[in-house]
Amino acid sequence: MSIPRKNTPLKLTTLAAAVLALSACGGNSDPVESINTKPSYLGAVASASYDGSSDDLLTAGLGKTGLGGVAPAVVDPLKPTAAELRKLAIFNNYRAILDISAAGGYGTLYGPNVDAKGVITTSEGKIAGTEYIAYSDDGSGKQNVTMMVQVPATFNPANACIVTGTSSGSRGVYGAIGSSGEWGLKNGCAVAYTDKGTGTGIHDLQNNTVNGQNGVRTDAATAGKNSIFTADLSAAELAAFNTATPNRFAVKHAHSQQNPEKDWGKWTLQSVEFAYFVLNEKYGDLARDGVTRLKKLTPSNTIVIASSVSNGAGAALAAAEQDTQGLISGVAVAEPEVQLAPDTRLSVKRGSTTLVGTGKPLYDYFTLANLLQPCAALVSPATNAFSTVDLAIAANRCAALQANGLVTGATTAEQAASAMAALIAAGWQPESNVLQASHYSFATLSVGLTYANTYGRFSVKDNLCGYSFAATGAAASATPNAPVALAPAALATSFGASNGVPPTIGINIVNNLSVGGPLVDAASLSAGNVQDYNIAGALCMRELFTGTSANALRVQQGIKEVVRSANLRGKPALIVQGRADTLLPVAFTGRPYYGMNKIVEGTSSKLSYIEVTNAQHFDAFLAIPGYPERLVPLHRYFIQAMDMMYANLKSGAALPASQVVRTVPRGLTGTVANPITAANVPPIQTTPAAADQITFAGNVLTIAD
Repeated sequence: MSIPRKNTPLKLTTLAAAVLALSACGGNSDPVESINTKPSYLGAVASASYDGSSDDLLTAGLGKTGLGGVAPAVVDPLKPTAAELRKLAIFNNYRAILDISAAGGYGTLYGPNVDAKGVITTSEGKIAGTEYIAYSDDGSGKQNVTMMVQVPATFNPANACIVTGTSSGSRGVYGAIGSSGEWGLKNGCAVAYTDKGTGTGIHDLQNNTVNGQNGVRTDAATAGKNSIFTADLSAAELAAFNTATPNRFAVKHAHSQQNPEKDWGKWTLQSVEFAYFVLNEKYGDLARDGVTRLKKLTPSNTIVIASSVSNGAGAALAAAEQDTQGLISGVAVAEPEVQLAPDTRLSVKRGSTTLVGTGKPLYDYFTLANLLQPCAALVSPATNAFSTVDLAIAANRCAALQANGLVTGATTAEQAASAMAALIAAGWQPESNVLQASHYSFATLSVGLTYANTYGRFSVKDNLCGYSFAATGAAASATPNAPVALAPAALATSFGASNGVPPTIGINIVNNLSVGGPLVDAASLSAGNVQDYNIAGALCMRELFTGTSANALRVQQGIKEVVRSANLRGKPALIVQGRADTLLPVAFTGRPYYGMNKIVEGTSSKLSYIEVTNAQHFDAFLAIPGYPERLVPLHRYFIQAMDMMYANLKSGAALPASQVVRTVPRGLTGTVANPITAANVPPIQTTPAAADQITFAGNVLTIAD
């Protein structure tokens, strides 16, 4: 139904009556038809519907049991279908975010079978609905940011809601399926996903093959502008690169030369616009032409929660800051990767420790950790929460740090203590001490190297700081630790199995400058045939932040492009973060962001910050030795934050005050971690006890100790 056009203007009272009548019958309430049009940046939209039985939106037909089991089989590993790759991607991305163990809370605190009200059911948790996928691009094919909207069958346009699911890390578009994706689908909301321009695009330079939008690999020339990522190399450059450094790979986050982080907020907002387009095509009334649809769902009648975890959470905050159209209603995120411009007005106090300013940029603290963590791992190797750090190589790193004036001490023990003290002085919390070694083993170099490349917009052909990406031979092979061809099946299924940043699917980080020839970085040789975890590479990466070389200036410019304002424009917001977060420490992320928001927004601020004790960044690590008995799942609190934000936006329920939530570690019975119970993870309180309050006054943020 629409207002009829007349040759003479309607009187104001007549127009008002017409508008009221339209509102009552659910029609378009605008005096002039508002046509639903596809955003110009979107390419072709592919869609598929799932019945919620054989296949579904949340679990790809695997259900709660399947997600907790073994990886789904692929009929022909060399030629996986798009459907098989999607199933693998959902399986691996869901498990990458959560601890999939019954003792840790899967199936009781969270999981597909736990409904939106937290009730444990016997259901497999499959969710029927329709999935829409498209690229956002500027026409060059160099961006090709993947956008996806999932609309569950339970979506109710009379109770409309949208949740963003920007991928964490460098993951593909299904990266947030286990976090905000699951919450949104269970609550009947459409979920607006994006890989934020960092998704799983792997270019096999030797064979010149790439991933298509659906993950299926093809020749780069055949894919053309439709690949997720193709390295920007001429034919001559590609041939020369392969001759000099065979069997190498370019990956999108590192080598797209786009510095996509500067636009993470933009991509997240675009995903919301895509969601509105999809929903209005599905539920909007027909326009007068009988073909196009009208905009029925708008920000005035739809709740939109910007959400996700890690750098997907940082993208949600960036989107809220940049939202000039009122697309976002509120924000609820966990462990955000967010960087602020330096500002000495802020002080953050915990106990007897006060840090002045807005924390460190990501690249600063990652390159510092990359230098110090292997040495700090030797403070007490027996108490580290899992580690693959080689003690002899780490001792050589300690000696190299001492020779470069970065630690003090005459003995390895003294140097290790100096390295750990430097990490704490920089801002890592003491609760992170036992986690430093495992983070170096699994994450620090890979993340630091990725960001070095992306901030400086370096090409794969630059081999920045002597690093490259390649599969490497097994230690007992004819070419131990040297670059070799990757197993074809690993590459064929990369869309479903890769996290988007090496080491992944058998692709490792290689030190091209190793004495005697390229070797996997951890086993490479420095000058004098010494193994020290490639001190030269670590120092080179550090110089890109602290130095004045041409490459350093490029990296430093890229960092300046990604800083955020902390101005959420008065939107209600919740940040939850684990105090022991060792990847994105609270002193560099959640705490200063909250403090600067209070400075920037003043009394208009509606942000609360929740810091959880005995929680850290990777819930999936709770399945490895040393973690489950010490730490609890932060995901428990992410769910609560989402519930609280939705209640606030829906019914005006009060948001919790900023606070420390004090959890209880599970502990051990013998050598086995005890099953988690509700007593281990007490809820966020709307009004916390005085001893748990986080307060802000006079530009000083005080964290309850």
